Amino acid sequence: MAVTAYIMIKANTGEADRLRDSIEDIEGVESAYIVAGDVDVIAKVHVETPGEVKDIAASQIQGIRGVEDTQTYIAMD
Repeated sequence: MAVTAYIMIKANTGEADRLRDSIEDIEGVESAYIVAGDVDVIAKVHVETPGEVKDIAASQIQGIRGVEDTQTYIAMD
């Protein structure tokens, strides 16, 4: 059973466009959008396991220069 998650990403000022492009290049990321509000980018992830979600959020996205913080929400259905 596949896992869908949404990762909310806060970016350093002026970094949202570059971050979105870098995030969209990550395997498992279906899409990434620049948004208005408390976060700067929302990424939709669709992978096979919760562990893959953790790897994408904690290792890959947080490892991109310009990312200040992330919050991950796993869809329940």
